Amino acid sequence: MARTRLIVALILIYVAFAMLLNSVGTVILQSISSFDVTKPQASTLEGFKDITIAVVSFATASYLPRLGLKNALVGALLLAILACLIMPLFGSFNVARLHFAMVGAAFALAKVVVYSMIGLVTADARRHASLTSLIEGMFMVGVLSSYWVFSAFIDPAGLRWLNAYWVLGAVTTLALLLLLTAPVDEARTHEGEAEGEGPAFVAMLRLAALPLVLVFVLCAFVFVLIEQGIQSWLPTFNNEVLHLPAQMSVQAASLFAACLAIGRFGAGAVMARFDWYPVLNICLAVLAALIILVLPLADGVTPGVIHDWRDAPTAAFLFPLIGVALAPIYPTIISVMLSAMPNRQHPPLMGLVVVFSALGGTTGSLITGALFAHLDGQTAFTLMLLPTSILALGLALLRRRIAAAA
Repeated sequence: MARTRLIVALILIYVAFAMLLNSVGTVILQSISSFDVTKPQASTLEGFKDITIAVVSFATASYLPRLGLKNALVGALLLAILACLIMPLFGSFNVARLHFAMVGAAFALAKVVVYSMIGLVTADARRHASLTSLIEGMFMVGVLSSYWVFSAFIDPAGLRWLNAYWVLGAVTTLALLLLLTAPVDEARTHEGEAEGEGPAFVAMLRLAALPLVLVFVLCAFVFVLIEQGIQSWLPTFNNEVLHLPAQMSVQAASLFAACLAIGRFGAGAVMARFDWYPVLNICLAVLAALIILVLPLADGVTPGVIHDWRDAPTAAFLFPLIGVALAPIYPTIISVMLSAMPNRQHPPLMGLVVVFSALGGTTGSLITGALFAHLDGQTAFTLMLLPTSILALGLALLRRRIAAAA
């Protein structure tokens, strides 16, 4: 019963952070109109979130077992709740930057802790992969929910959309209360201390120097570059390229999150039966095919009065299917790595993942934002074929390194 309560708490925590982190696409769209900022300025919101994630994760991840995983997670949730309060109370573009920096710092702690705790509540690699896919799938449910929560508050004029943060604050508070009632046995996270591996930060740097780990974090970086580049700018793409109203643009972007959720829930069943490498290569091939075949449908879409979903262009429904192809990649490569390493190395490894994922998210958003501003949205998304090819190469190197280390 205690194990189940902790798993439910971890899932709800991930849902709460999904809603907070992935509101950035909606806030980019609304900041352009509400706060009168340029697209390059709006794209910096991703940087305030992700750079903070990278810095905090790199500085603290290896020390979390000594601080206490549960204690760190409680602190992260309290910081996230405070971040929710400042948005509706002091709403401005600079406050939005501060909000995402606070959320980024909180998530840097939360992600490392959540993934480290997966190893504490699972007994083998198969159960680890299954729970990882479930938690990542619920993360996408949180992303999907975020779009609909915000769309319910979007007004053509004014700052009413900031009231959505009261809802997000309530969800985060509920996650905190559930965590406080869940007991956590952290004994296995201290196993390495008895073996004299040296200072935790030094152990993290040594881990980062391993060729296998370097290839792994490169794959994580490129994946998040693709995912966040699309996810953060999809509402703006829907609004400016497909000419959907702001409210429908946000709702249409939720289809991408829904496809990611479907893909990650399905990944658990698929990975239990098939080898991960060919499955992920098929996913990348489908991703490239969808970019090549669907984006040309945005050509010739002219501004018009769109009253409901029957008036929306076909591309608004087909492009989000990319999410199904992307979905299995991230949780699969993380599970493969964590399953191959002892529990004491999970926090520093996840710290490295969070650092490089954050850098990838910022890079993807900044590049995509610049391409939106200087070229157009359709070209910006078409150029995602380049990092897709790099990721395919990275997966091949990762498989080779894992086989050599086995």
